[in-house]
Amino acid sequence: MSTAPHPIALPVTAVTCLEDRAHIERTAVLDLTAGIQRLRLGPVSALAVDRTLHAELTSGHPATVLDLRIVRAWSPRGPVPPTDEDSALRHRVHGLEEERPALEQHRDRLRVRLDLLGRLATDLLREIGEGAGYGETELPRWASELDRVDGERDTCAEQLRSVEAQLTTLRAELSAAQQAMDLSEEEPAELTGHIELTVEASAAGPVGLRLTHLTPCALWRPAYRAVLDGDSLTLETDAMVWQRTGEDWSDVRLTLSTARASLATDPPRLGEDRLTLKDRSAAERRSVDVELREEEIGELGPAPVLGLPGVDDGGEAQVLRSSAPVSVPGDGFAHRVPLSAGTAPASSEYVSAPELSPLVTQVVRFDNVTGHALLAGPVDLVRGSGFSGRGTLDFTAPGAPVELAFGSCDDYRVVRETEETRDTAGLTQRTVVTRTVRLHVSRFSAPGELGERSVVLRERIPVSEVSAVEIRLHKSACSPAPDVVDAEGIARWDVTLPPGGRRTLTLVYELSASAKVTGL
Repeated sequence: MSTAPHPIALPVTAVTCLEDRAHIERTAVLDLTAGIQRLRLGPVSALAVDRTLHAELTSGHPATVLDLRIVRAWSPRGPVPPTDEDSALRHRVHGLEEERPALEQHRDRLRVRLDLLGRLATDLLREIGEGAGYGETELPRWASELDRVDGERDTCAEQLRSVEAQLTTLRAELSAAQQAMDLSEEEPAELTGHIELTVEASAAGPVGLRLTHLTPCALWRPAYRAVLDGDSLTLETDAMVWQRTGEDWSDVRLTLSTARASLATDPPRLGEDRLTLKDRSAAERRSVDVELREEEIGELGPAPVLGLPGVDDGGEAQVLRSSAPVSVPGDGFAHRVPLSAGTAPASSEYVSAPELSPLVTQVVRFDNVTGHALLAGPVDLVRGSGFSGRGTLDFTAPGAPVELAFGSCDDYRVVRETEETRDTAGLTQRTVVTRTVRLHVSRFSAPGELGERSVVLRERIPVSEVSAVEIRLHKSACSPAPDVVDAEGIARWDVTLPPGGRRTLTLVYELSASAKVTGL
């Protein structure tokens, strides 16, 4: 068996990015000799999942794969001086680290000298005390010696304070430089991986190799950009890709999938659901308890996901492909990859729901002409004045209608007023609640602006689910009557306003309940 001394390059050629991982494909051409041989390929990401490694020979060469494994090696970077290729910040850190030991040694020498001078002063004072006890009087010599020792101690202490101040400044500068280097630069990978491939060939010759595996630390999410230009809207579909797999993806074929390979496929266990009946009490028979509650109008399709933590694909795996090779560095930052773009005719209208917001919003409707499903994600809104905000796009099938809100219009004002009266009939003891809603709409136009503009106003009417409570619209008291009232109780007016115009809309409806109804 022969082993290649140098590793063979095994670049990444195709990537299928999933919701929380990536399927990596690598290709290479091997120059095999006859017999069994072990080849070393790489380097590859050390995060590759071992059990997902799969290799196949793509040509008709008579060769067989006998063994395949990934071997990881730990190679920490030693304290080597920086080279010319390193940044000025790294050179500065290296210079400060070399200057710090010299200052620390100088500080230690000064401390030792100061300690020795202190001992010398102690010995000199002891000698003076002993000489005075024996009757010796050498005042000039003692004074000169004490003055010399005190002067050297003061000089040494001053030098020590200066060195300690320099060390404090150096430590602060070194800490700031290291923090800046940690934020701006990355250390080379210390954990690397190589592929060891054992093959058996009956004849010498070149053979193509295709190797695949899964790698974590990679994900993608959809993003959109909607550009409104008059009666047409251009929707650009992009993918935000993050990856920190330890290697860069350079000029790879990128495929984006919403498949969840790790999702369990076992059906849920069925549990017992017991239903029991009981007789109502006399008090429950005499009264009907009702309450007013808010209900969101639901539609068919995927359930809404707050915050969009994952990719909402409507329950069916979607696959999107980049039209050109792309490069995604392994820096962990978001990189935008264009996928498709489509232009469709669009219709817009100005809509307001005063009960929810006093603003008038421009709503644009168009069809999905991109040729693929639009996954739920954020969308940047651009119109004639430039970037106008950011919205959210729901899951939309190919060819299905899409609705986007392009922000509010400052030249409208809507004021909502409500009144309520409650009355009880004498004979039937029915409770009648009459509600009056007035909507005041104003249009503020710039000087010289001409032409009327239509605004759609929506106001809701409660919908009863029990026969004991009836809701009736007084069309004769409405001014004007709503153009449409749908099954969910949403009343709609199409109001046309000239420049500087004002309109007042009045909606009157009553809730009638029998005497045994409580909670209204």
